[in-house]
Amino acid sequence: MSKRSHLHPSDLHGLGRLSIEAVTQVTRLVESLHHTITQAPVPLGAERTGTTRGITGLVYRSIRGVTALVGGTLDMALARLQPLLAGRTPALSSPEREAALAALNGVLGDHLAATANPLAIPMGLRCDGVPLQAGTVADATSKIAVLVHGLCMNDRQWARSRSASDAPYGADAAAALARDLGYRVLHLHYNSGRHISHNGREFADLLQASLAQWPQVDALLLIGHSMGGLVSRSACHYAALAGHGWLPKLRAMVFLGTPHHGAALERGGNGLDLLLGASPYTAPFARLGKIRSAGITDLRYGTVRDEDWCGQDRFARTGDQRQPLALPAHVQCYAIAASTGKPPGAPGERVPGDGLVSVDSALGRHPDPRMTLAIPEDGQWIGYGINHLQLLHHPAVYARLREWLAA
Repeated sequence: MSKRSHLHPSDLHGLGRLSIEAVTQVTRLVESLHHTITQAPVPLGAERTGTTRGITGLVYRSIRGVTALVGGTLDMALARLQPLLAGRTPALSSPEREAALAALNGVLGDHLAATANPLAIPMGLRCDGVPLQAGTVADATSKIAVLVHGLCMNDRQWARSRSASDAPYGADAAAALARDLGYRVLHLHYNSGRHISHNGREFADLLQASLAQWPQVDALLLIGHSMGGLVSRSACHYAALAGHGWLPKLRAMVFLGTPHHGAALERGGNGLDLLLGASPYTAPFARLGKIRSAGITDLRYGTVRDEDWCGQDRFARTGDQRQPLALPAHVQCYAIAASTGKPPGAPGERVPGDGLVSVDSALGRHPDPRMTLAIPEDGQWIGYGINHLQLLHHPAVYARLREWLAA
């Protein structure tokens, strides 16, 4: 068995870039705070923009200049060294490295992609944790299932260790689907920090190119966890616009804890940005909150199309700007929500969400009937005593999934 590596040569190159960028941005933040304090503004009001002057300004400019010089030299050296080290480093990646990269991409993925940082995850399909090469699944059955992970996660996190009581459901959802329903199971691996619409369009194109190699496939299933459900919906939208041939083969979509109408946690983060920006003394620190990726801010309202965010300040409190987007009419859709609480004791009693996504958002419900997703009542289910991450592997969730899909 090949040895797995916690660190690849490209990681040194990517981490070097991020370190230099971090020093530069922290220097700017400290200088901005220093400038504000010297101006002594009133506690509430607009941020005092500008830079420090005199000897103080010279010190900050010197720090930025030296940092840029060191960064450029380091970047050039690591870029030249990377090909020499590549042959000595195992190609396989450890689960720990995969998890760290997934988290980093979730938080900073749009920046990593925009700066061509080697740490940015390229989109691709995987089978059993291995990137899928052209023609790899030439022996595919007529049924393909693609599992799409959520924010800051990767394809390996669908599988969890199980107790003996869970054994009938297999090692993970993918293995159980393959065994029980005859699907060839693939996973989408992608940079979850990019805009959901960008990932959706690329996913649509990837499915189009892949299924062109597998003419025997006549049934496609998409299962999305959390953000993965939004990426799947976005892919359907862009596939319809492009007239892709895979969309008519899509038989069903399953949403596991998908924030169809957003997640309260991101809306809370947006409110914190506004609060920090209310004082010139705290406004520089609001920039730290604005480091979070486009993928994260898309989760505020569940944005899946370019036109719902393009041309807007994604950190501004503009309210929900989305237009209604229906699910594909020919596709059977199912939604599973989780609740950390118990079943309600009386009609109308509030049901808590899964810790990240509310029950209504996960089931596609919205106060505006135009925004409510047309998911049949018998295609909705709430799992009680389950949190957001347990949706990936909980036996009760898979039992419901198998009941629906085997019908």
